[in-house]
Amino acid sequence: MMELLLPVMISLVVAWGVAAWVCRRAEYLRLVDPPNHRSSHVAPTPRGGGLGIVLAGVVSGSWLVLAQASGDVRFFVVLVLSLLIAVVGLWDDIRSLPAIVRFGVHVAVCGGLLVVLGGLPVGIVSDKSAFWFLPSADGGVFGGWIVSAFLLLAGVWWINLFNFMDGIDSLAGQQAVFMLVAAAVLSFFAHPAAASHPVWLWMLCLAAATVGFLFLNWPPARIFMGDVGSTYLAFMIVFFSLATVRAGWLGYPAWLILAAVFVADATVTLLRRMGHGERWHEAHRTHAYQLLARRLGGHRPVTLLAVGINIFWLAPLAWVCLDVLPAWEWGLVGLAYAPLVLGSVFVGAGRREYGSRSSKGTG
Repeated sequence: MMELLLPVMISLVVAWGVAAWVCRRAEYLRLVDPPNHRSSHVAPTPRGGGLGIVLAGVVSGSWLVLAQASGDVRFFVVLVLSLLIAVVGLWDDIRSLPAIVRFGVHVAVCGGLLVVLGGLPVGIVSDKSAFWFLPSADGGVFGGWIVSAFLLLAGVWWINLFNFMDGIDSLAGQQAVFMLVAAAVLSFFAHPAAASHPVWLWMLCLAAATVGFLFLNWPPARIFMGDVGSTYLAFMIVFFSLATVRAGWLGYPAWLILAAVFVADATVTLLRRMGHGERWHEAHRTHAYQLLARRLGGHRPVTLLAVGINIFWLAPLAWVCLDVLPAWEWGLVGLAYAPLVLGSVFVGAGRREYGSRSSKGTG
């Protein structure tokens, strides 16, 4: 038990301590986020608190690799890739980088991750699936290279959408904690032996690190996560999802369900903005969560709403997908997304912003 609690508690304390230090030294570090017409905050606020999550994740990951994975070189490569995306994110927090540089790094780290992991299932449904018209677990008509290209695209999109969704207090943090803890719990119940694997322990350590950061980011936030934290967390979630799929603990559908709050909002917003001819890559305030924050009078109600949807809607569906009705896993994915997509459209996600073509910033 202590082998689990010790790294988890250390991760929490390290993340909180580093975030608190950044908060105090933000002006010196050039990590202050001034408000603008696209912001969801009204006063200059420190950012870059996600640096604590990064350091805690790297420390716990290194310890687990050395102590339990016998120095497996693949884990060290993942550590290097995660540090690369975090460094670029921190640089962007201090001094904005061109979008092409950020995008190139995202492609590189996701491509490197796919190469390192290898051996990923090329089918999108299990042999027991009722969706017989889709490629089965042996890959069917889908070659491995096609699936790899799709996973690369999905990984890059996830990193960017996670960053887009990090726009109000605690929303991205709660999402990361939910996905990591839910994935760990589901993996344990499906395969109890997973609890002894460093990947499983690493998920819990990173969740604890994010909780430590949330002590300072809960509305009203004293510090923001910044790109250093959001891109790092998003990349690590990509790693954990692929690693658990490769190990057979979870499947692609379960992870899609766990990510539904973010994927539904970001995707609906993107598609509608593209349909309106908007410059979709520029800053805006038309995500469903941003519109709701203005209508509900603050960040906390929206974050709590996301927590409720995750716990009471998506977590049970992910469990049903794994243990109760695995043959209908993709039908359950559709069931999970339907109300979220409709809700995003109803709220007005991606609606046209008049006079926004000259705006600049982040999503």
